[in-house]
Amino acid sequence: MAIVEVSGLRKAYGGRTVVDGVSFEVEEGEIFGILGPNGAGKTTTVECVEGLRAPDAGRVRVAGLDPAADHDRVTRLLGAQLQESELQPKLTVREALELYASFYPHPADWRPLAERLGLTAQLTTRFAKLSGGQKQRLFIALALIGGPRVVVLDELTTGLDPRARRDTWSLIEEIRDSGVTVLLVTHFMEEAQRLCDRIAVIDKGRVAALDSPAGLIGRSAAATVISFTPSHPLDDRELAALPEAASVESHGDRVVINGTDATVNAVITLLARHRITARQLRVTEATLDDAFLDLTGTAPATESATESATESAAEPAAPATAAPATDTTARKTTPAAAQERV
Repeated sequence: MAIVEVSGLRKAYGGRTVVDGVSFEVEEGEIFGILGPNGAGKTTTVECVEGLRAPDAGRVRVAGLDPAADHDRVTRLLGAQLQESELQPKLTVREALELYASFYPHPADWRPLAERLGLTAQLTTRFAKLSGGQKQRLFIALALIGGPRVVVLDELTTGLDPRARRDTWSLIEEIRDSGVTVLLVTHFMEEAQRLCDRIAVIDKGRVAALDSPAGLIGRSAAATVISFTPSHPLDDRELAALPEAASVESHGDRVVINGTDATVNAVITLLARHRITARQLRVTEATLDDAFLDLTGTAPATESATESATESAAEPAAPATAAPATDTTARKTTPAAAQERV
């Protein structure tokens, strides 16, 4: 059953279309990924889901509710960690958890939540003193403290070291296992391939593909790459005739063939027939990076440029009118000021 429905979503800034007819559904209990080049419209799309931006056209529903018209009710169902998140530097972890719990009529108990996310030892630590990984765990806790059915995580692991990133991946899996649906925006291919049940690839404001990671990889022009250095030269015509070979390249003495499992078997047969030894034989499967490149024509980014910063310059996001746990961008406020905003 779909808990998030997006149909024909459109959004433009200053005459420039950023989201152009995006449609997808997120099933309850899954980790649904949104991938795309920088500036593809990913953040604008999820901000419309969160009710932080009003779409120009199209339909968005969260558990059957309109995030714009039913914003207060949606904020009780949906928690979010936005691309750029901050808290008041002197606020302690305990104070942040208690503050955000006060925004909800029936919040989750923050104590076991802090323990589950490995924050118990940092309860008296001020936000400014937390490591990058600890800050991200705190933002996850704040997104979950209202007991949401859906949580949106936008570029959650950007800037983290490899160990902290993998620890965060485990936390995301635990969140899903607890029954919370996860909408994950990321530019890390390894992250999406490991975590996501399904992925929507957004390019130039449109959904270029929607499938499981394995399904997207299967669409790659070269599902398998075979590379080796033959002990004797091979006939180019025989190499070109290999079944399901998308391309055959020579790099000095080394042969690189893009194909499928059928191509691998044919290469082995060809080598055996000519009694040729394959030195440094390597057979590697295509990855989500390969599929992404085929779909978008763009290499995956190594670091995320802040797409939302460009879009925000054109039009500010609508303020969160209910629970600030859905808007972690505007958190450079004192607890008192935050409560006044609610």
